[in-house]
Amino acid sequence: MAGVRDLHLGAGRVVPAACLELRFARSGGPGGQHVNKTETKVDLRCDLGRAAAALGEDLVARIREKLVTRLDADGKVVVVSEESRSRARNIDAALDRMEELLRAALVRPKARRPTRPTRGSQERRLQTKKRRADIKRGRGGLGED
Repeated sequence: MAGVRDLHLGAGRVVPAACLELRFARSGGPGGQHVNKTETKVDLRCDLGRAAAALGEDLVARIREKLVTRLDADGKVVVVSEESRSRARNIDAALDRMEELLRAALVRPKARRPTRPTRGSQERRLQTKKRRADIKRGRGGLGED
C-alpha cells in the first residue's frame, strides 16, 4: 500500500508494513468543497496477530495488555488521524503515533526497591506531630472556676 512503511520500535524490533492496514474516510472540519469530495481522514490498524511473527508472542501480549483501550473487536491497535487536509500528512502522523504507542507499550517500568525512612526523617515527623498537638491543646477554652 502506498505510503505505508515498517514501524521501528527500537532495539532491532520492527513491525513490517504487511501487518498494517490503512482505511480512508471523509474528514470533517473546515475546507469547503475539498472536504466534501476527498477522503483525507486516515484509520490505521496494526494486526497484532500477524506482528507476533516479527515481535514474538511475549511482546505482543505486553502490547495487548498496555493498549487494551485502543484495540478493536478483531484485536487490532487503532490510530486515527485527521489533523491535516492532506492524506499524505495524515498517513505520516498516524504512522508516527502508532510507532510511539507501540514503543511506549514495550517499555518495562523500573522495579521499585522498597526503602525505609531515615532516623532523621522519623524524628522530624514526631517533632512536628508534638508541636501540632501542643498547639491544639493550647486552644482549649478557660475552665469554669
